Amino acid sequence: MEFEPVIGLEIHLQLATASKIFCSCSTEFGNPPNANTCPVCLGLPGALPVLNRNVPEFAAQLGIALNCEVRLDSQFARKNYFYPDLPKAYQISQFDRPICENGWLDVETESRGKSRIGITRIHMEEDAGKLVHAEGSTDSLVDLNRAGVPLLEIVSEPDVRSAEEAKVYMEKIHAIATTIGVSVGDMEKGHLRCDANVSLRPCGQKEFGTRTETKNLNSFRFVKQAITYEMQRQREEILDGKTIVQETRLWDTDRKVTFSMRSKEEADEYRYFPDPDLPLVRLSPELLETFRKNLPELPEAKQQRFMKEHGLSAYDAEVLSADKEISAYFEKILSYGASPKIACNWVIGELTRVMNESGKSLDEIKLSPENLADLTKFIESGEISNKIAKTIFEEMLNSTKTPAQIIEEKGLKQVSDAGELGQIADELLAANQQQVEQYRAGKTKVIGFFVGQMMKQTRGKGNPAVINSLLKEKLDG
Repeated sequence: MEFEPVIGLEIHLQLATASKIFCSCSTEFGNPPNANTCPVCLGLPGALPVLNRNVPEFAAQLGIALNCEVRLDSQFARKNYFYPDLPKAYQISQFDRPICENGWLDVETESRGKSRIGITRIHMEEDAGKLVHAEGSTDSLVDLNRAGVPLLEIVSEPDVRSAEEAKVYMEKIHAIATTIGVSVGDMEKGHLRCDANVSLRPCGQKEFGTRTETKNLNSFRFVKQAITYEMQRQREEILDGKTIVQETRLWDTDRKVTFSMRSKEEADEYRYFPDPDLPLVRLSPELLETFRKNLPELPEAKQQRFMKEHGLSAYDAEVLSADKEISAYFEKILSYGASPKIACNWVIGELTRVMNESGKSLDEIKLSPENLADLTKFIESGEISNKIAKTIFEEMLNSTKTPAQIIEEKGLKQVSDAGELGQIADELLAANQQQVEQYRAGKTKVIGFFVGQMMKQTRGKGNPAVINSLLKEKLDG
């Protein structure tokens, strides 16, 4: 029996505000436990919430970018449940009047091609705290630094049909949110988390199967892995004649499996009611129109422009356009006259590698775009090889020297002079007659031996294209 997966995602996005949603406490990551707290986010009696005006404005901007209808008078509600990291015993969220509804996002995958994922709603809410489980102890400690941190929950329609599509959809949400500046999007700091609702149904069946919800997936890779595992697990259960139970599950990152956390009723009873301490959130049509006019170029539009203006492949353009800082840096390099293709290769290749390995941001690396542009010009002109360019690049990371200064100091300019290289080739062929005879007897791969010897004699500075051409001409002559 063939099955079709039906997947819906609930993405929790932390907003890029300096203070929490209902108080002036800092949202800074890494402070000592419970340092970012006050009577409001601790839920102390008599403390009243005051809305951070940046939160609905950020929500509206994201809603516009995701093709949503933005409500002019949305409402906060109390979501009632008991858990140790929820000090008030309710979460301030939104229920029947969310700030954004009825949006969509187009995605493209190899398996399905282009598809449109509906967005049911985007609503504002406060985050809960965090339980810290002490190693070797049965005790749990409560850190309320995250309590009250502003979140947007982005709820998709059950339109996703593969783990790959879920990953691409989540990546695009991340790219759009960071491009327009409503979120920093640092996954390692919990700025983007996802709950994945997964069910299977026989191909051709309209009714959905029983779904499970896998919570708190905090990386694109984990989203894809967890959904892939859950689809396979459910398929095996169904084929074995077992019944899928509606439940909440968690992802074990070490064992690469989902496991049951608790059974889940058809609908959780949170006893929502309007929060009496908070008025309606009112936005003016004029403000929304201002947001629409000032919306920056979105990643998909930027990708198409990079392909059209610079002749980049769809993949290269997508990688560059997904990160606002990277794409701006790339365009800065081009403004200094660099070749788009060579510049693209170095940005998404060596520069990204250094950022990933060092854990540093582009600003922290402090590599001048003008210097990187000059490096690509030396490569394009044939004055240095790619191998030598990598040596220069490493030197540039550790100094303020220009490529020209490094080339001059270290004598790294590529040898392309046909006369000089021809003399080396003549001496090499004369000293290795056995290999010359092998080549002329049909073992043409032996030319690699001569190329290697010439590169050795030129200390890696010989122009490979010129060397190959000279050797072939002399060996065939």
